[in-house]
Amino acid sequence: MVNKTKPETTLVGIIISIISILTMYILMTRKMKIGKQLNSDAIIADANCTKTCFYLSFILLVSSGLYELFGIVWVDIAGSLGIAWFAFSEGKEAFEKAERENLNCSCDGD
Repeated sequence: MVNKTKPETTLVGIIISIISILTMYILMTRKMKIGKQLNSDAIIADANCTKTCFYLSFILLVSSGLYELFGIVWVDIAGSLGIAWFAFSEGKEAFEKAERENLNCSCDGD
């Protein structure tokens, strides 16, 4: 049942998303640099995963910020749906890539 309540503020979401954006950016760039230096596909893939979190934080910031400024409930809902869609599409892409490529998870170098 939808009880038609809405948050009084989204200030916490704004603060969390700003902290997340800064953190994810630092992690993403450093992982990518190290992954390239070590020629490590695993670290580069992890950097790309962090990039996804970086983008998701922007979606949270925009939807929370617009809700805080204008109080339009559907903006916050649209942000949640955007996060869900983005997460689904990234997961789907990861599974498709795993099916296409010959992945080796052993340590023997084969």
